[in-house]
Amino acid sequence: MTAPEPPAAPAEHEPARDRASGAATDPLRDVVAVMDRLYSPGGCPWDREQTHESLVRYLLEEAHELADAIETGDRAGMREELGDLLLQVLFHARIASEEPDPFTVDDVAADLAAKLVRRHPHVFADAEATDLHQQWDAIKKAEKQRTSVLEGISHTQGALARAQKVLSRAARGGLADVVGEALAGGARADTDTDTDVGPDGGADPTADERLGRELLALVARAEADGIDAEAALRRELRRVEGVIVVAERSGD
Repeated sequence: MTAPEPPAAPAEHEPARDRASGAATDPLRDVVAVMDRLYSPGGCPWDREQTHESLVRYLLEEAHELADAIETGDRAGMREELGDLLLQVLFHARIASEEPDPFTVDDVAADLAAKLVRRHPHVFADAEATDLHQQWDAIKKAEKQRTSVLEGISHTQGALARAQKVLSRAARGGLADVVGEALAGGARADTDTDTDVGPDGGADPTADERLGRELLALVARAEADGIDAEAALRRELRRVEGVIVVAERSGD
């Protein structure tokens, strides 16, 4: 007797199905409903007490944990952390739905879809694909009526990542020479040690100012070489942490 053939694997984008009834399910809509239940009266008291401000720390933590999972090749962890990050999006949208000038997760999704289409004219509007970075920046500048290439760079991210973002934005905005002159000016000030007065008539740079300029120069070198300085430092820290752990274990 020939064994029956196994059922065909579902198509990649085929809707998930409830195992008991076989009915199609919508996991994204399901998790929106779960978040609604948790935040609604009679749901979770802790969730109900949260605000946008109180959730910021968790949003940042989840983003860092996702980055760790990606950089260490932890596929299961990546799947979990993407879910935790999605939770933060749903949580903020649910809170916003009860505030003045409310919006929902559907509004967030609709805005995102429209923005992606608008910022990819080379895909959706038959525009010529030239310098995609400059095209993206130009569209954002027009949309947000920005007057500086630095607008929109978050001050809450780490100084190393923020420094590289500033240098990258400046270069893409045609200000590479300005950045080069600023870095060179700092280097000249650092090497002027014959007097107590710097080249601009002010006091010589302090030790922390010199260190800051040296770090910024390293970030500029990373940007010129196409290296993510923040990721490079994380990788090196992981290596050193591994050495430390081995040394601790060998001393037990």
